[in-house]
Amino acid sequence: MNADSSTAYDRDSAASKGLALCHSCNRVDRVESHHCPRCGASLHLRKPDSLERTIAYAAAAVILYIPANLLPVLRLEAVTGAHQNTIVGGVIEFWQSGDYPVAAIIFVASVMIPILKLFAIAALCVSARTGRFPRAMTRLYRITEFIGRWSMVDVFVVAILVAVVQLGGVLSIHPGPGAISFAAVVVLTIFAAGSFDPRLIWDAAARHETRAS
Repeated sequence: MNADSSTAYDRDSAASKGLALCHSCNRVDRVESHHCPRCGASLHLRKPDSLERTIAYAAAAVILYIPANLLPVLRLEAVTGAHQNTIVGGVIEFWQSGDYPVAAIIFVASVMIPILKLFAIAALCVSARTGRFPRAMTRLYRITEFIGRWSMVDVFVVAILVAVVQLGGVLSIHPGPGAISFAAVVVLTIFAAGSFDPRLIWDAAARHETRAS
């Protein structure tokens, strides 16, 4: 960010004074030193290629979200035969059997949260370009980063069942290809949120205000 573009948003910012935050140890130092004097990590005013990496991770998550919901996440093999379920199929089964709280938790954590998080990341990327609603978008970023890990509930359930329920030829449980895709979606959205630099929103807001004035 150039000092001559300072506005109400950035005239007092650390970046306008040439100060960078170390992403490894959180020490603030002059960006001209290039490396943190405490831990030796590289110093940048903003995360390098933040928006590009965020979009790449989010796009990959969108692609993998399709097989994550179409392919079975769990395969149960018993003496009566084999049975497998997708995420939505599992929600329907729990609901029909009267386990409403379990069905609701799986639906929210494994269906709603990933979709909402992808929309939130898209909104953040747009805001980083337009500078619109910087305070609201900053709050959205914090919420997105916080709730992302809860999407792993399905993966944890599958992992626990596979590890615990193995009864030889009577009953065995195996993860399906959908579980791998879903785990990849969760990890990619976590990477996308971690790659995004929310300060880009305020940089864009400053540019937008400068053009407006």
